[in-house]
Amino acid sequence: MASPKQEAHWQATKRLMIITLVIWFFFSTVIFMFAHDLNNASFLGYKLGYYMTAQGSMLAFIILIFWSNNRQEKIDREFGFSDEDREED
Repeated sequence: MASPKQEAHWQATKRLMIITLVIWFFFSTVIFMFAHDLNNASFLGYKLGYYMTAQGSMLAFIILIFWSNNRQEKIDREFGFSDEDREED
């Protein structure tokens, strides 16, 4: 049986995972549905729809990876499951 500390850690991790997947879904699917409408604006001289499909989503994914990793590290430290806590045992 999992301890209350483990349950709380899992709930925080699950919440982060859901948020990350929603953001990923937005930038991998929703943005492309509106690419034609986004082409009315431009960014760095390119139509915004083109930019978001070619560069913007890739940049969003990279930022999402680092943000998610950083947030998971904070969750691990908060509940005592970080790598530093394991080395002390």
